[in-house]
Amino acid sequence: MKNINKADLKASIVKELRRDFGKTLEEAHDYELYYAVSRAAMDYIVEKWYNTKKTYAVKQVKQAYYFSAEFLMGRYLGNNLINLKINEAVKETLEELGVDINKVEDQEFDTGLGNGGLGRLAACFLDSMATCKLPGHGYGLRYKYGMFEQKIENGYQVEYPDDWTRYGDPWSIVRMDRVYEVKFGGQIEVHKDEVGKEYFKRVNTENVLAVAYDVPVVGYGNDTINTLRLWEARSPEGFDLKLFNDQTYLQASAKAVEAQDISRVLYPNDTEKDGKLLRLKQQFFFTSASLQDIVRRYKGTYGNDFSKFAEKVAIQLNDTHPVVAIPELMRIFLDSEKLLWDEAWSICKKVFAYTNHTILSEALEKWDIALFQPLLPRIYQIIEEINRRFVEELHQKYPGDLGKIQYMSIIGNGQVRMAWLAIVGSHKVNGVAALHTEILKNSELKDWYDLYPEKFLNKTNGITQRRWLLKANPELSSLITELIGDGWTTDLYKLKELEKYLDDENVLNRVAEIKLHNKERLANYIKETTGIEVNPHSIFDIQVKRLHEYKRQLLNVLHIMDLYNRLKENPLLDIEPRTFIFGAKAASGYRRAKSIIKLINTLAERINNDADINGKIKVVFLENYRVSLAEKIFPAADISEQISTASKEASGTDNMKFMLNGALTLGTMDGANVEIVEEAGLENEFIFGLSAAEVEEFQRNGQYNPFDDYNKVEGLKKVVDQLGDGTFDDDHKGIFRELQTSLLYGVDGSRPDVYFLLRDFDSYREAQTRIDNAYKNKRDWARKALINIANAGKFSSDRTIMEYAREIWNIEPTEVIDFIED
Repeated sequence: MKNINKADLKASIVKELRRDFGKTLEEAHDYELYYAVSRAAMDYIVEKWYNTKKTYAVKQVKQAYYFSAEFLMGRYLGNNLINLKINEAVKETLEELGVDINKVEDQEFDTGLGNGGLGRLAACFLDSMATCKLPGHGYGLRYKYGMFEQKIENGYQVEYPDDWTRYGDPWSIVRMDRVYEVKFGGQIEVHKDEVGKEYFKRVNTENVLAVAYDVPVVGYGNDTINTLRLWEARSPEGFDLKLFNDQTYLQASAKAVEAQDISRVLYPNDTEKDGKLLRLKQQFFFTSASLQDIVRRYKGTYGNDFSKFAEKVAIQLNDTHPVVAIPELMRIFLDSEKLLWDEAWSICKKVFAYTNHTILSEALEKWDIALFQPLLPRIYQIIEEINRRFVEELHQKYPGDLGKIQYMSIIGNGQVRMAWLAIVGSHKVNGVAALHTEILKNSELKDWYDLYPEKFLNKTNGITQRRWLLKANPELSSLITELIGDGWTTDLYKLKELEKYLDDENVLNRVAEIKLHNKERLANYIKETTGIEVNPHSIFDIQVKRLHEYKRQLLNVLHIMDLYNRLKENPLLDIEPRTFIFGAKAASGYRRAKSIIKLINTLAERINNDADINGKIKVVFLENYRVSLAEKIFPAADISEQISTASKEASGTDNMKFMLNGALTLGTMDGANVEIVEEAGLENEFIFGLSAAEVEEFQRNGQYNPFDDYNKVEGLKKVVDQLGDGTFDDDHKGIFRELQTSLLYGVDGSRPDVYFLLRDFDSYREAQTRIDNAYKNKRDWARKALINIANAGKFSSDRTIMEYAREIWNIEPTEVIDFIED
């Protein structure tokens, strides 16, 4: 990076303010300052961005494309300044102008492009691809609104539009030269070309335009700027002036509104048919546009010769959402490029790879044929042919085993099974943690592993240390760099060198002091946003993640209820002060998840205002959990709650972020927790509960009875009864009774206590007691924290991405050439 010229930067900021807002520096609002600084920073990006794209084209390198329904990028400004290595210079320049960079950064809205771990992982992967100089890009949807902005009103989650672009978006460049037509519905006509070969044409279709918006992905400390290309849906017909002049105003805009709905909201509620239809439209829309774009780029270099396509293109399907890309690429090859089936299918299987992110069978996406076929008739035809050929293969492999063949058929029981299509149409299938991959191979996808053992491999997830340590925890980052140098920013394994300081009293004291400072900052934020005063010297016990029953926030809550009951019986109970902190969004149609949020807030109201317990425990729910809030939370955590039912969490990445920031894991042996324990040692975490094998055995034999634990575990019956007897039901509506019923009797046709909360309760409480005892020894606690930090090296997304590059995509780091002369 060329040295930044402060005078030029000042002039650029002032010019941006004048050009975009007609204001001087003194007149500008904080958001206008943010916009001007961001656009000035883009001046340092665009040349590298051009050079990167030009380099890839000139060198004709193979490029990887990451297809994902989510990219949870967080805020761009601070991260881009760090990766450009100009953050200090920009900070100093703004100080000279009398501007606080923190206030500027706080004006940025988190991009509403993702919700949970799927999107956070995708964001980390893009960062790592650019930092590792890999030619790799993202493709997704440019949602106008995120899933929702969460507000807590009277303890309930209330959803508001997450209009993240309401003041503009300085980081996106619209590409009107990259617009593609995506077709839905219609009929299929069969035609013959001049040599008698049949080809298929779609007629009477609903057409929607996909308009490209490009966002730069900045590599850390290098010249690589990759691209996240996002698609916005627009109607080709747009506004109908004739209808408007006929004074039928709503109809005049109806086509435009219907098209724009496709990219309007991340994960619209799909409990009804119209919602499901919109979700499928979203998936096909972005994958079709992305594939058209990739094929156009390829043909610009190689013309109509597709023999090298798989040598130049790798596509990673991030979960089942983009799997419709497989038959869509086949359609493009067959109908547009006139390839023969065998050639087209051979290319497709070499191009696509599939990441499985779940063990929950209900999350393996399936589409009803009655919905799928009318919307995507040609795609359905192609899937039928893929399946016909695949079923022939199965008959040869398993002659007479009709049960297995029916189970493995891509089309069955009136549905299209997208995970099965992904496995058949990909050359690699990966899990995202060692345990997850073994469960896939030995249980959930065993039939597929038996059929295609060469396809399966593991890629343990990772996180980018640039955002989750360097940016989120600058004080700890500075200490680490002081002790071992700054090589850890691009090689996280170097953190291992911190182990030589495990018995250095000065270092341990500084680690503890930094943690306290971060807790004080979070405590101030909690006071400002919730009005709750928390003790920074208490244990910060934190569970932040998507609200889902298998993640077991309810188990955490049951323990808090039990602890509160014990404190009420004995206010002198000798425990370390504890602050329980939650952050989570529940899907808008997920009733029980939303009632757990209400329960947490009801508990908080009761416990935080109960003078009898003398502030020994506090409960906090932080609304609208998002990346920028996570950056405040992770550095402040003492305990990382990773308590999903063993065998249910594929990996998790929050557990890695907590570990990297010196939190100790309270968790089951599930997902990446297993590898965290392997790296940092069982004695430095707090593990409890059933193992994955024990959970699977209970599920197999059906002998689990929650009443066994309900009746015999001290204190458990009382808290479960309190869910239904109105103890915490201030609204007197029995709002928590369904939670009680789900534990004891089952709801919606499920068995009781699906996720084994009651069986794991006693073990969980015992682990919490171990935490209480361990925290009393502050020196030993700081040592455990440092051990976790020192052994977090494996969990860098740089390591994960280089494994993808070598073992799946076959792409190489590429040095960017400078094509622009000063």
